[in-house]
Amino acid sequence: MARQVLGRLLIDLSWASSYLEGNTYSLLDTERLISFGQAAEGKDALETQMILNHKQAIEFLVESADEIGFNRYSILNLHAILSDNLLSDTEACGRLRQIGVGIGGSVYTPLSTPQLLDEYFQLVLDSAAAITDPFEQSFFALVHLSYLQPFEDVNKRVARLSANIPLIRNNLCPLSFIDLPKRAYVEGILGIYELNRIELLRDVFVWGYERSVKRYLSAREELGEPDPFRMKYRSALTEVIRAVVLQPTGDARVFVNAWTTEYIPENDRQRFIGLVHAELKGLHEGNIARFRLRPAEFEVWEMGNRRHQRS
Repeated sequence: MARQVLGRLLIDLSWASSYLEGNTYSLLDTERLISFGQAAEGKDALETQMILNHKQAIEFLVESADEIGFNRYSILNLHAILSDNLLSDTEACGRLRQIGVGIGGSVYTPLSTPQLLDEYFQLVLDSAAAITDPFEQSFFALVHLSYLQPFEDVNKRVARLSANIPLIRNNLCPLSFIDLPKRAYVEGILGIYELNRIELLRDVFVWGYERSVKRYLSAREELGEPDPFRMKYRSALTEVIRAVVLQPTGDARVFVNAWTTEYIPENDRQRFIGLVHAELKGLHEGNIARFRLRPAEFEVWEMGNRRHQRS
């Protein structure tokens, strides 16, 4: 389901999670940045970087749905993506903190001993992984990663996106935190920090998830039912388009025909080939993430196409 509403989810969750951190980008500014690469005028570069990091992190969760979970690989790499180019110590990206941290506006002081922090971090992961209910898993991650503060910074962002891991893995509606009252969220987090009480944050979580369900079920209805053929060959489609873009030598049609002959059953080949060429024709900077392509890779391929057309 997350893949079906990915375009809207990227904008909603990137904006909402950044807004909860004090980012001043509007929802429209965020849409322009994510869809067209247009940074908002007059905004701090850190705010732009924060939103772009969210976009990449969400793509990581959705595209790696079969691999992610409550393990070190998933959470450490999620932090590395979310904190990219935002920390003064670049080595702190994706690494458990070695220093003590404080919480602004709170008397709570997180655990500071590195060895204990490592042990409790693993305990949180193991406990989360042992939970069978995806909604309980989601809320558990939101609470405990926020409370433990395992990284030097960007902890609450990691907690909010980690809350989506069980939802994505179980094909449930993602949680975007869209329209979530900031004050209610902050007070719910403070209740965790200072009183070890979950009631307010639980109510905020439930309200936010109900809001997300209404938003994305409506979006899915607007999109209609997904094409079963495309769903069947989603991985193959990604693989062949990546191959065409990353190895832009020779005739793309010849390559696609040869690749399809080798990997696609005969009865589906012509339809698959047509789908590949339609996707290549419509490929642009706003949809390359679907095929795990980077902007620089796409730019090289696009320039090659332009030279070919002129010749």
